[in-house]
Amino acid sequence: MKVNFEVDICRAYFFLVTIFFSGLCLADLVIEVTDWVKDPINIAIVPFHNTGQAVKQDIAAVMSADLTRSGQFTVLDRGAMLSSPSHADEVHFRDWRALGVDYLLIGRSENRRQKMAIKYTLFDVHTQRALLDNEIRAGRDAERAMAHKLSDAIFEKLTGVRGAFSTRMLYVSVQRSTAGVATYRLILADADGANAREILRSSEPILSPAWSADGKQIAYVSFETQRPAIYQQTIATGERKKLTNFPGLNSAPAWSPDGKHLAMVLSKDGNPDIYLMNLATTGLQKVTHHSAIDTEPSWLPDGKSLVFTSDRGGKPQIYQFTLADKTVKRLTFKGRYNAKASLMPDGKSMVMVHGDQQGFHIAWQELATGRLLILTSSSLDESPSIAPNGTMLLYATKFAGRGVLAAVSVDGGIKFRLPSPSSEVREPAWSPY
Repeated sequence: MKVNFEVDICRAYFFLVTIFFSGLCLADLVIEVTDWVKDPINIAIVPFHNTGQAVKQDIAAVMSADLTRSGQFTVLDRGAMLSSPSHADEVHFRDWRALGVDYLLIGRSENRRQKMAIKYTLFDVHTQRALLDNEIRAGRDAERAMAHKLSDAIFEKLTGVRGAFSTRMLYVSVQRSTAGVATYRLILADADGANAREILRSSEPILSPAWSADGKQIAYVSFETQRPAIYQQTIATGERKKLTNFPGLNSAPAWSPDGKHLAMVLSKDGNPDIYLMNLATTGLQKVTHHSAIDTEPSWLPDGKSLVFTSDRGGKPQIYQFTLADKTVKRLTFKGRYNAKASLMPDGKSMVMVHGDQQGFHIAWQELATGRLLILTSSSLDESPSIAPNGTMLLYATKFAGRGVLAAVSVDGGIKFRLPSPSSEVREPAWSPY
């Protein structure tokens, strides 16, 4: 496949036609859970009793939404509760068993002098034993963050897997005026879509946001100079710098696990190839040397190899490049199209966009065996991004004719959508811990 990058550089990006979307106002995303596990954990989260100054957030409600969104929990409706205990001696386990509850969380908050303390207890209703009995402290403005931390603790205790409710995400949105003029935004939000804030605004497209391993830096592609350039930006300060602005394609930045290098795609020497930039020196090393289009690099967790998309076999497929010996190995053979791969945290499997006769889906593949599992059933899914605990994937899709973010578990059993109330969104990137 040969593409004229100077004439149509946006469409060359990622092999897929880049679909830009319309109608955005900056607002929190709204969670819509569509599929749960077959036997979810039944839990009751009692509204927390507060002393001192009024709280701004309903901590129990935030936690209920977190655990429900995971698809692994069914949270008892508050209207069905027979009591609202905040201390252990107020709990009547018989009542909670009658309601079909397996676990019970109670808590109380003390909100004084710009400081907040939350004491909480998690009970096994059947054994009447306390599984967790802890206290956390933070500033008053960190109420929602504290709720996410509690959700992480509960999730890990009851599933054995570290929670990811305290993480964040990036995504791209665009607002079009009645005259058709577009304003693109790079948005930072909590993992549940709340607390959305603008990181960058531009009249030109913004693509491919990517997190550094420590979560302090991001990289992205911006067309603000009328052609694609790669930028690095510090989250805390907003400080940004342009890393590349070569003629042709500058795309698909991907941070190395140690944060010292950025993989990227450049076409400054002709066809698109994978390059590595030393971030300390901005020096470049060309990794692939092929007449085909090589794009979308992603690192293995050990930092010793990259996977990338290439049409060197005639159609877009996933390949692996080993840095030490410079060998290239094809990884995907099933399907007419495989692209945009990312490695799971354990490095034993990957997720990608998989194309078949029904469209483009998100798929999981085991590296050792090639075993493939199609995770989504919609027909225009793209840009998968993996949660740091490896349990869920964010991706972009279409729902009711609009671009939305969605999520699916790695076994395909849990699904939810995060549509914006008044917008279309794309290009999700889930943060590290």
